[in-house]
Amino acid sequence: MKKQFMKKSSLILAAALSAFALWGCGSSAEETTEAPTEAQAQATEAAASTSDEGASSESGADTDTTGGGRLDAILDAGVITMATSPDFAPYEFEDISSGTTEYAGSDIELGKYIAEKLGVELQIEAMDFNACLAAASTGAVDMSISGFAYTEERAEQVGMSDGYNVTPKNGNALLILKDKAEELSTKESFAGKTIAVQNASLQQQLRQQQLPDANEEVVTNLNDGIMMLITGRVDAVVCAMETAEQYTENYPDITASEFVLDYENDGSRVVVQKGEDALLEAINEIIAEVNEAGLYQEWLDEATELASSLGLETN
Repeated sequence: MKKQFMKKSSLILAAALSAFALWGCGSSAEETTEAPTEAQAQATEAAASTSDEGASSESGADTDTTGGGRLDAILDAGVITMATSPDFAPYEFEDISSGTTEYAGSDIELGKYIAEKLGVELQIEAMDFNACLAAASTGAVDMSISGFAYTEERAEQVGMSDGYNVTPKNGNALLILKDKAEELSTKESFAGKTIAVQNASLQQQLRQQQLPDANEEVVTNLNDGIMMLITGRVDAVVCAMETAEQYTENYPDITASEFVLDYENDGSRVVVQKGEDALLEAINEIIAEVNEAGLYQEWLDEATELASSLGLETN
């Protein structure tokens, strides 16, 4: 596939887009990790900035969208950089069993597979979830893979791939304590209640749209939200349906409310800088292979087994 994508480009990639906030977790490709990195610093700064939202068009005017653009640069350098938030097993997590930090998970395997098919090495940049989006949008990394769902707001700011890990289950669950099941069973019952949501996630957006009368507690990762639920600091935690099933299995005092937040699940997306059409086309071709061969489910099953053997809670 590398021969298919290999082009020579005389253009140099433009400077990174202006920082802005976004709404929001067995290959031959070599994985390399460095920390801290310039990409992480850029992404953290971009994610923290909210005053310049939507101001990216002017600063990104010189990006080449007619030729190979960033894809050419990746192929010439022999490296593709990927941002991820490794706190969401089995999709992306840290494996320190060898004495060194290695990144594992089904999304990590997808990143490796993309690198392998392009014939380049994979360099992983670990950072917070919302910083992963900013890293892609500003061009601090070549792509971000961390379980990103499609939203219209994200699609306006970044390039989003076709879906992978598409499942038939729709909706997003509100996890609550079992002894509150009858009390918290309708939309109206959550008015004035405090709901934990992961920062910059789809679930945060859905909560704001569908439960505007509820209070919001922003958490860095869902495990923090679950601990807050158990200790009574919040009334509910919003998460994807599949994730809710795992939590209810792991915590006997937790259940899902009868009320769910509406959302049609069409898979997760790889995120790239807006306008990098050649790179996005290449990634979509690879995702089509992954979907057709059922590779992602294989990676997910293996990652779930590995995470469990490491004593990690799976989502």
